[in-house]
Amino acid sequence: MPRRMDLTPELVAHVHRALVDEGPDPTLSYHSDADYAAITAEMLAHHEPGTPCWLFAYGSLIWKPEVPHIDERRGTVLGFHRDFCFRVPRFRGTRALPGLMMALDRGGSCSGMLYRLPDENLTAHVEKLFRREFTVKPPNCQPRWVRVAVDGGTQVNAIAFVMNRAAPNYMGKLPPEEIADILAKACGHWGSCAEYLHHTVAHLEAKGIHDRHLWLLQRLVAERIKASRS
Repeated sequence: MPRRMDLTPELVAHVHRALVDEGPDPTLSYHSDADYAAITAEMLAHHEPGTPCWLFAYGSLIWKPEVPHIDERRGTVLGFHRDFCFRVPRFRGTRALPGLMMALDRGGSCSGMLYRLPDENLTAHVEKLFRREFTVKPPNCQPRWVRVAVDGGTQVNAIAFVMNRAAPNYMGKLPPEEIADILAKACGHWGSCAEYLHHTVAHLEAKGIHDRHLWLLQRLVAERIKASRS
């Protein structure tokens, strides 16, 4: 029987605000078309032609993959864990009230989904992913190849987005209570951080993946939203 989440769609709706995109921050430097093409070429130079190209999804890519896939499996990457560890002043936050977003940070392990990308138009698919996952320089999340253990004991190489600890928006390891305080309030033109958390936890559970840290966060966020409504 599926676990019942405390963070319901009704509670998430209380955090939503219709906001206009504030646009790129003019004080920051952004990746160009040439940058994306070069990063894509460099990544795929380490992929053996004719072998499956896998993407490891641990957050929103699970419920919004962005690109098509022709196979999927559950997998676990060692040496990294998912956490809300970098600040976002746009998309799911604003410059006045930044949100928090997840990345793979060092230490521990993380279970998620492996998606096999189509061989046809692979370069275009990978570049589209990169354009979605990072915009500013230096990037918050850097693409890299990681080893992922698949059910049955096999391992595959997969593209994953790993936290760049040198990025200015990296927040380090925050207490769950502090993360929940932010997720219960922050919202941008893409939607709220509470919505992001809800979708991620719900889709992980639907895939048979229970993340204890995120399960705690959804309960703490629900408590804070309820308290703000009383």
